[in-house]
Amino acid sequence: MKNARAAIRYAKAILNLAKDSKEETAVNDDMLFITKTISENAEFEVMLRSPIVKATDKRNVLNALFEGKVNNITLGLFHLLQDNKRIAMLASIAKQYALIYDFDKHMQVAKVTTAVPLTADIEKQILEKIVALTGDKANLENVVNPAILGGFILRVGDVQYDASISNYLNELKKEFDNSHYIPKI
Repeated sequence: MKNARAAIRYAKAILNLAKDSKEETAVNDDMLFITKTISENAEFEVMLRSPIVKATDKRNVLNALFEGKVNNITLGLFHLLQDNKRIAMLASIAKQYALIYDFDKHMQVAKVTTAVPLTADIEKQILEKIVALTGDKANLENVVNPAILGGFILRVGDVQYDASISNYLNELKKEFDNSHYIPKI
């Protein structure tokens, strides 16, 4: 990504500003909200990246969409990006902020793949187990994949635990394929 370093610098600066105001969690919620809004609306992302649309118009759209819903620090970011002609980087900055915030708070992203969506109770149990095993909190991301048939696949950082039925069946198939047992008659 062409502007990744700049996005990281902006994200760090916003995090430091938010920490000074003790509003880093509120700003993180804003950044997650912005990321979700941009990813769900392709036309909105195209408008932000468009060199044809004026920066003031982009900022006006951002203010209209997010004013009253986000922190003043986040609104200030919109003005800063307009002044520096970098409004197109908003999505990248928001993603980088969330990553840096999670790292700063010792939060991990735990990805759980299941055949059906997790219930709130099971999600809570998984989060407690992750804290017990790793010592760090985690944000849980549930991916639904009916192909695993049942069970789950848990990935925290670079560690993966596959307790899916499809994995169990594949392992069983390998055992049968590799067995060279020929009964004597």
